[in-house]
Amino acid sequence: MEATSGRKIEGGVFRSVAAFLVHSNLFISVAATGVALSTTLLAGHSPEFLPLFIVFAATLFVYSLNRLTDIEEDVRNVPSRAAFIGRYGRLFFLAGVSLYLLAVGGAFVLGLPGAPFLVLPVVVAALYSLFRVKQLLLVKNLIVGLSWGIIPLGVGFYYGAVFVPGILVPFGFFSVMLTVAAAVFDIKDIEGDRAGGIRTVPIVFGPKATRVGALAVTVAAGVGLVGLVAVGVVPRRFLVLLGFLAYVAAYIPFATEDRGPLFYGFVIDGEHVFLTLLVLATEALGAGT
Repeated sequence: MEATSGRKIEGGVFRSVAAFLVHSNLFISVAATGVALSTTLLAGHSPEFLPLFIVFAATLFVYSLNRLTDIEEDVRNVPSRAAFIGRYGRLFFLAGVSLYLLAVGGAFVLGLPGAPFLVLPVVVAALYSLFRVKQLLLVKNLIVGLSWGIIPLGVGFYYGAVFVPGILVPFGFFSVMLTVAAAVFDIKDIEGDRAGGIRTVPIVFGPKATRVGALAVTVAAGVGLVGLVAVGVVPRRFLVLLGFLAYVAAYIPFATEDRGPLFYGFVIDGEHVFLTLLVLATEALGAGT
């Protein structure tokens, strides 16, 4: 009885911590930072603090703004998140703005290449959160995908090598896979999006077709990746991305309307954390060749 009670307490603590990380956007910001770190290592560069901080700050800013502008939809789709944002949303938005301004200011003071492109998060935030372009079918998904795809390009600008396979392949890979993830994510919001007149892939084509399409794109991405490695466009260490694709393929069948926000915000967004750990492990084991 005591053991069962202990497990319940531990489970409750884990869910509470996970919910805090997800609703505060700290987890998604860490995940985006993981994309920058994974790209840096795959491209053969040594990680540095500043570009990782810039990605974290920009992500926290963009997502915190979006949570505030989407709070009415969240009341229908994710009431637990809406309650959290209603209480703490402005605090995390202020933190996001402050960190983002610090990152932008630091980039300009240091004269970093590509510093002017740091205004892109503001453009993305305006398009997505203020101008409501997400009401257009697929536009939201493409914006999300390209926004995450820009992260590898930012890494390339920082290290002075943008138009090279080690950067362009992650750009294409993450753009495609994050577009897929965004479409799968919309499955949980079907009821609220339909009520709000938002046309998403799951609403237009249905949840099952969305999952099948997502799996098909995931398989195609894997085939394309293996092909690029086989012909020598990128080195063998890029095959670690197959682990990422396996993770994606594993969660897609379970992406249903009845899954809670922790499945979507922790398991799905956790794909980037999983990849980062895989990349770090291969580097530590000397398998990244």
